[in-house]
Amino acid sequence: MPIPARSSRTRFRSLRSPGWARLLVMAAAAALTALFLSPAGAQAARARESTPVYSYENAIRESVWVDTRLDEDGDGRGDRVAVDIVRPREPASQGRKVPVIMDASPYYSCCGRGNEHQLKTYDAQGHVVQMPLFYDNYFVPRGYAFVGVDLAGTNRSDGCVDIGGPSDIQSAKAVVDWLNGRARGYTSRTGNQRATAGWTNGRTGMIGKSWDGTIANGVAATGVEGLRTIVPISAISSWYDYYFAKGAPLYDSGPDWLSNAVESPEAQAHCAAVQKRLVDGAPRTGDWTPLWSGRDYVADAGDVKASVFVVHGMQDLNVRTKNFGQWWDALAAHGVERKIWLSQTGHVDPFDYRRADWVATLHKWFDHYLLGYDNGIERAPMADIERHPDQWSTDRTWPPAGTRDAVLRPVTGSAPGVGGLGLNPAPAGATETFTDNPQLDEGSWSAAVDRSTPEKAGFVTRPLGADLRLYGSSKVTVTATPTTTSAHLSAVLVDLGPDTIRNYGGDGEGILTGTARTCWGDSTAGDSACYKVTSADTKAVDYTVFSRGWADLGNYAGDTGQPLTPGKPYTITLDLHATDHVVPAGHRLALIVAGTDKDLIDPPASRPTLTLDLARTSAKLPLLGGTGAFWRATSTTPHRIAPKVPHPAGVEAPHLLRPVPEAR
Repeated sequence: MPIPARSSRTRFRSLRSPGWARLLVMAAAAALTALFLSPAGAQAARARESTPVYSYENAIRESVWVDTRLDEDGDGRGDRVAVDIVRPREPASQGRKVPVIMDASPYYSCCGRGNEHQLKTYDAQGHVVQMPLFYDNYFVPRGYAFVGVDLAGTNRSDGCVDIGGPSDIQSAKAVVDWLNGRARGYTSRTGNQRATAGWTNGRTGMIGKSWDGTIANGVAATGVEGLRTIVPISAISSWYDYYFAKGAPLYDSGPDWLSNAVESPEAQAHCAAVQKRLVDGAPRTGDWTPLWSGRDYVADAGDVKASVFVVHGMQDLNVRTKNFGQWWDALAAHGVERKIWLSQTGHVDPFDYRRADWVATLHKWFDHYLLGYDNGIERAPMADIERHPDQWSTDRTWPPAGTRDAVLRPVTGSAPGVGGLGLNPAPAGATETFTDNPQLDEGSWSAAVDRSTPEKAGFVTRPLGADLRLYGSSKVTVTATPTTTSAHLSAVLVDLGPDTIRNYGGDGEGILTGTARTCWGDSTAGDSACYKVTSADTKAVDYTVFSRGWADLGNYAGDTGQPLTPGKPYTITLDLHATDHVVPAGHRLALIVAGTDKDLIDPPASRPTLTLDLARTSAKLPLLGGTGAFWRATSTTPHRIAPKVPHPAGVEAPHLLRPVPEAR
């Protein structure tokens, strides 16, 4: 809930004289007129907004080490995490307290933050000079403190990297506790001089992209007091779903590889036991283990007390969109205040695809939830969705009212592997067969959807007579008979028709970085508030893959994979990843079922041929208008079909052989 602004309490004497009463009314009227005519009064009359009235140049810069009450590195003393602080000097000198914006990250020394890979830098006294990103430059002059936390085992912190586990989360939660007087802080990494946070009112908002936003999710799921809001950008909600999809490996390396990439030299020398736990607890079989239970924040969504502003790229093939979809649904189920932005980009920060609107919206968000200003942000549309590059729509609620599931059925067509997609089930005995080809991907399948090819089964609607909007998370249930003891499955939804989209498969995952700069806040000699401009990297396509899902067929019975019996049918449901996409009139909707999706999942031990039982295969899609909308869109003739844009190569999926440490 918003924190009401403080009001002064004025004590009035009893005024019985009519003359005194008239004077009082006249004085009140004069004061009210002055209020509305003065600049300060005009601002107060409007929705309140924090303004840059404090000096960034003279801000207090200090470092504190907070005791996490853990000893992950086994040195016999509590691990301390480094907390670098930039806060306005003026409120501190006046005894006024300020709220905190916090980014807890493992990337401050190894890989950098933002599109320009900024690292923390320090002066001779060890105080932070450059704090990555614009948050401190912009918000400190507006009366906020910015806190950059080195996760345990990284940069100047003790402990070991835990890949989203208890140590990672506790290293950030302990800082929220310290800001609220519940944990111990020290002025040095090893000394005993205590440091307190008497300068803050304890109200904290966490923000960050990728791993940083993941930590925000995890800390919020603890229900810690004082955390008022989080802004997770391209963030993980369950680490199992970062590495696996129902047993199918999404990456060819485990969490130990990622921890090695970010750990400090001190941590690498002392954290062998933690590394072993990561390796032993994350077998490449894809089985669910206790390690993953300790890194599943969705299960604890009911403990979230903070508001949540979710931001994600719908074509993010690093942190796949299942992570935001299941988190959003869980938060909604527990009535958490929330907002969402979904872009057409890949793994990209909104500062680099919608900069001015992002800064303005974030400013209002923090002003409301950390300063208590009644600026209407909580009453604004819940969702902003990028429909075309730099073209956005809004929804009052998300998913919007009228969302209902439609169950679509694949049927055979005129040639093998070229089928139809509709509402009526296939007759008993109808089948389609394909052979896993690990050298092909969703782009290859989509480009050949109207041709009979051995590596996929495609099912396509007729050209739509009306727009069809799908949003949220779909499910595809297949019954498949393999020829070998192991098999992986992929299912993708494809918009077949010409369009111009963000080039999410390019180096910038949908953005181009220029050379000119724009400034967002105040600068110092060591910390510039000016960043390179970006623009949309666009691409003309003749189809768009807009949702995906994968599974190891051996996980048909649950969280533990089983060897398959060749010739025996198995039924499994693939969770397609959340999205919000409009298939326009004149385009066609396709469901493709195939084997290994090259570079997005690892191949199985064998190369199976799979036969789909179409009568026992279906897709459950959340559509605006549900089954009726699908029936109307596929039962009418489009007035005009847009000309096809030649693009024989299709959209190539980014080459993701392993999770690259976050660098933006």
